[in-house]
Amino acid sequence: MSGHVAAIFRHPVKGFTPEALDAVQLAPGEGFPFDRLWAVENGPSGFDPAAPAFVPKQKFTVLAQIAKVAAARTRYDEATDVLRVTGPDGREFAARMGDPAACDAFAAWLTELLGEDVRGKLKVLKAPAEHRFTDHPLGQVSIVNLASVRDLGQRMGVELDPLRFRANLYVEGWPAWAENDWAGKPLMVGWARAQVFKPIVRCAATHVDPTSAERDLDVCKALFDNYGNLFCGIYIRVTSAGAVGLGDAVTAPSLEPQPEAVA
Repeated sequence: MSGHVAAIFRHPVKGFTPEALDAVQLAPGEGFPFDRLWAVENGPSGFDPAAPAFVPKQKFTVLAQIAKVAAARTRYDEATDVLRVTGPDGREFAARMGDPAACDAFAAWLTELLGEDVRGKLKVLKAPAEHRFTDHPLGQVSIVNLASVRDLGQRMGVELDPLRFRANLYVEGWPAWAENDWAGKPLMVGWARAQVFKPIVRCAATHVDPTSAERDLDVCKALFDNYGNLFCGIYIRVTSAGAVGLGDAVTAPSLEPQPEAVA
C-alpha cells in the first residue's frame, strides 16, 4: 500500500507561517531542514543553548497559547538569512536572523502585535546543532494523512484546512487513520528510509484557522468524540538518508505476518 507526497512544509520559526517546498533532503538525527530552527520565548523558558534540551511549547509564542500568532506572515530566505514578516495591517519587517540586534527588533515588533498575550519579555532563540524546537523531543519529522483530515472534517461538517496540523509532509493515498497502527514499523518516504515513532497527540493549536487567525473550531473535542483519542498524524525517525520530493511514493508498512524464509 503506497501513498504519495502531496505537500512538503517547513516552519522556520516555531508557531509561525508554514513554507511550502518542492523537495527536501532527510538524514538521520538532523531534524527537518530549517524547521523549528527558531522559537520566540514568551518570558524565561530555561532553554540553555550550551546544553540544549526539550522545552514545552507553552514557553513560546505558539498557536496553542496565542491565536494571533497566525496573523504574522513570515518567510525565511536561507540564502540571505533574512526573515520577512508581514502584519495584519500590511506593515512589513525584515530581520537577519544571525544578527542579535535584528532578532531583538523582531521580538519588539511581535510584542506590539501580540499585545496583552505577551506574559514576559519576548526573545528569539536559535536551536544549536541538530536541536529543533519540536513539540516532542523525539518528533523530528511529522506526517499527516490527508484522508484522515478529510474524514474528521466530514464528521465535523466542515472543510478542515490541513495546515491546522502543521506537518512537514502531507500524504495522499493512504486509508483514513491507518497510520495510527504503525508505531515501530518501517516506512519508505521518497528515497529516505524511516521508522514510525508514534501518533501525534493534538492540542489547541489545531483550533486556530491558519488564514483568519481566529480560534474557531474545537478539533481536539471532535477527535476524542469521534475516535476516542487525540491522534492526527505520525512522527517518524529517519534511519537512512534520502531525498523526498512532491509526488514521491510513501510506502506504508505491511501489517501482515511475513512468511519465514525457506532454508
